[in-house]
Amino acid sequence: MDHQALFARILQTVDAVAYHTPTAQVDGPQRRALDEIAAALAQPRFDPAQVRTRIEQLHAAGQLDAVKRLSALHVVACHPRVADWSEAARLAGEQELAALELGGPDLSANLASVDRHRGVLAFLRGHAEVALEHFTRALERERTAENLGNVLACLIRLGDLSDARALLAQVRRGFPAPIVAALERAVAHDPDLVLLRSEAP
Repeated sequence: MDHQALFARILQTVDAVAYHTPTAQVDGPQRRALDEIAAALAQPRFDPAQVRTRIEQLHAAGQLDAVKRLSALHVVACHPRVADWSEAARLAGEQELAALELGGPDLSANLASVDRHRGVLAFLRGHAEVALEHFTRALERERTAENLGNVLACLIRLGDLSDARALLAQVRRGFPAPIVAALERAVAHDPDLVLLRSEAP
């Protein structure tokens, strides 16, 4: 895999942010539902079956659409206490189909979510190069702090610390303040980004 070609795509995406800043964000009932699931997963002794049941309840109540339902189930499958890789791969495929069937103005963001989940699965299974390809595609579709953080984590895992530092500096110079602030929080707390903490803003 050509890392430099991928990095060129990443930089091109970052350079284009002034022309296309994503406005599709999860809000309203779906945001509250996803926050509830995230809080449940953060508990040290959460029961995966109970969390899955709650996801289905929220979907049945109309608080999670089909794409967000599958996304939440994927997060459960990839959680370190679950680590059901076959299920995670299956759910990513289902989520892609659900995103295509739902269509509409959120299609790009929903497909970015699919790319992100596939990247997470590859990253957790030790395939950082494959993960970088998925995370790059997610970033091209949706320029968010989460997608940027995932790209940075992959670059670091692949030993491309200088590229990661250069990308972080470029984001700080050119991205909207809310995205930069969210990325700074990720750098401060994500163990995969620890090597960037010495990079002063």
